[in-house]
Amino acid sequence: MSEQTMTLNLKIWRQKDDKDAGSMQDYKLSGVSPDMSFLEMLDLLNENLVTEGLDPIAFDHDCREGICGSCSLMINGQAHGPEERTTTCQLHMRTFTDGDTVAIEPFRARAFPVLKDLMVDRSSFDQIIEAGGYVSINVGNAQDANSILVDKEKADLSMDAAACIGCGACVASCKNASSMLFVSAKISQLALLPQGEVEHEERVQNMVDKMDELGFGNCTNEAECEVACPKGIDLTNIARMNRSYLSSAVKTRK
Repeated sequence: MSEQTMTLNLKIWRQKDDKDAGSMQDYKLSGVSPDMSFLEMLDLLNENLVTEGLDPIAFDHDCREGICGSCSLMINGQAHGPEERTTTCQLHMRTFTDGDTVAIEPFRARAFPVLKDLMVDRSSFDQIIEAGGYVSINVGNAQDANSILVDKEKADLSMDAAACIGCGACVASCKNASSMLFVSAKISQLALLPQGEVEHEERVQNMVDKMDELGFGNCTNEAECEVACPKGIDLTNIARMNRSYLSSAVKTRK
């Protein structure tokens, strides 16, 4: 018995470069297996386009294991698609049914300019990390695991924050294009540990200031970011960052 396949009506954003206005284009794709990942479905479409002598659709991807976050797409208006805590590359076509119409767009934000088709420039996240998302003091050589006492609750919270893969779903899902969930996660993962406490005040000021400089919006506490995050980064990281930023700003003024 042959495998049952689907035919999908795809509406995909096509844009030649960062200067092109771009538009949605319609494609009909048959032979889609329910066991395909979403990116494998796009691969199939591109194979057909190349065979027809047409320009394939440009989209970002790397690990295809839900780790790197580069596969970020808006699928039917949702960052990474309809499945909770799932990256685009881990979304399978069994989520859709035969005859469905699927709209595929790049992430939208002033700080994420479209490069081509579904590819966006997310180097603004790199700039935020460069502003302070690291430990630069000399903390010595690696020590035995039990030589530095770390409160388990803080260690767990730090590890949870460190799960952020920097995909940008939080920005794309926010009506203000805020990156506060991403920035707060990168601040928390260091600030909650002894090695990161020393530079914490300088770090939070530099990273938040860089975020604002790059044109990201502000947080209005509607929590779209937390819902869209494929790694489930908690909104409480933003509250922790805000408290830290205010505290460090007051101390600086003194």
